[in-house]
Amino acid sequence: MPPFGSGLLLLTAPLAALPGRAAAALAAAAAEVSGPLYVVLHPGLRLPAAAPAPPPAGPALLRALAALYAAAARSGLDVRVLLGPGRSLARPPRVLLLPASEARGAPGPVRAALQSLAAAAYGCAPDLPALLLPDPEGDPDGDPECGPDAALPGFSGVAVGGTFDRLHGAHRLLLSTCCLLARERLLAGVADGDLLRHKVLMELIEPYELRVAKLREFLEDVKPSLRYDIVRLTDPYGPSVTDPDLQCLVVSQETRRGGEAVNKQRLDNGLPALTLYEIFLMQDPDHSENEEEKISSSSLRHRLLGTLLQPPRQDPALPSRPYVIGLTGGTGSGKTSIARLLGGLGAFVIDADKLGHAVYVPGGPAYKQVVATFGAEILHEDGTINREVLGAKVFGNQEQLKSLTDIVWPEIARLVKEQIREAGAQGKAVCVLDAAVLLEAGWQDMVHEVWTAVIPEDEAVRRVQARDGLSAEAARNRLRSQMSSRQRVQQAQVVLCTLWEPEVTRRQVEKAWELLQQRLPRADRS
Repeated sequence: MPPFGSGLLLLTAPLAALPGRAAAALAAAAAEVSGPLYVVLHPGLRLPAAAPAPPPAGPALLRALAALYAAAARSGLDVRVLLGPGRSLARPPRVLLLPASEARGAPGPVRAALQSLAAAAYGCAPDLPALLLPDPEGDPDGDPECGPDAALPGFSGVAVGGTFDRLHGAHRLLLSTCCLLARERLLAGVADGDLLRHKVLMELIEPYELRVAKLREFLEDVKPSLRYDIVRLTDPYGPSVTDPDLQCLVVSQETRRGGEAVNKQRLDNGLPALTLYEIFLMQDPDHSENEEEKISSSSLRHRLLGTLLQPPRQDPALPSRPYVIGLTGGTGSGKTSIARLLGGLGAFVIDADKLGHAVYVPGGPAYKQVVATFGAEILHEDGTINREVLGAKVFGNQEQLKSLTDIVWPEIARLVKEQIREAGAQGKAVCVLDAAVLLEAGWQDMVHEVWTAVIPEDEAVRRVQARDGLSAEAARNRLRSQMSSRQRVQQAQVVLCTLWEPEVTRRQVEKAWELLQQRLPRADRS
């Protein structure tokens, strides 16, 4: 773990040289800083110096920003390139950094000058430790500088919109461009509600309030002189079609048509069209199968599949062995195929649905009470319970459904506990409880971790139709009568998705299993 929770890195190399040096500079900084790394660009600066002006807003600066944010993705650092002085950074730096190759003079005076500059321009404590980084020179030439007349246009009011989920390098470049274009105000629309419905792995999108908080913190750090209006977008246009004080809308190659639609609406509303300023997409050299070629939130969400999203439950009443995974998911989610894969990797699998059938059979622990509660009309001629008739009695009737589950769920839980003990007797390190109603029944108290399978609703409908011969409406009604995928994800340690080819699911499960083995005490690994 790096020794400092946050830091401020001063880069004085020419802007043209930064694309060739960014990766090395950030890799060196990552060895010292774990949290936010504020980056200050002052090309040609020689310490000691008074607080200098930031570099001019032009194409060369944009290329430098793109290189830094692309390198940040590789280093895993939360990088924020400051575009103007600010006296109250959100996470005050704990260390000051300067590449040794850019330090001109004796180390002692250079560090003191860096401390004075950081205190004067960015409100840093005057006694912060200042380190010189062992930064190789990198590409000494880099991209050619733009001519002296090249400059970005300026607008008093600029607008931008997006999901802004897990604020990544492409978001940061987009927002930094907006900050450079805006002279007074930036209106940022954050998508929510139905606009998220068809997003890939939408269940893993951060809550709106968290996305807004991260967005505001980044913007106010990067350029505190601007006014930021952050609004909820529940339709594709938001206030961009009604706000008369806007002059510019920042778009990408993918969203330009949306910008043109905004301008059509503005003209229909009697407002002047906005200047559409188009930025280029940042390519993701590390993208894998089923991920986008550009840096995107959907790719980042895809990489979360199989990883630990929140700490496992710490319950002293749970024995450490076997380590129990509660696997859940809605109808059509592919939960059963995941359970089979986990069984193939060595887990002891408990099928709660099969145990459920066992409690209903004549002589089973729930049989007499179910018949007494719901009447003999639920029986076949041979005395077995007709599950379809029973289901029709309770479907859509919460009181009747609760009467049934109050009888059945405790009996299934008792059988599950017997099976967990059997897994321990067999020496199994990991036990998987495959249970669709795990969370509804409160059985998460029997497991160390909850793993959930998710699938887009439209795909789940298609699967249920094909499997059960239902109409689309009936399949959708069945799905919507269950706990939502988002509700399951909120309570899950690990999320998996079977949307893609079986091989993709297998790799997810193997990844989740390998990470699980690392979490288990060494003596308990299978």
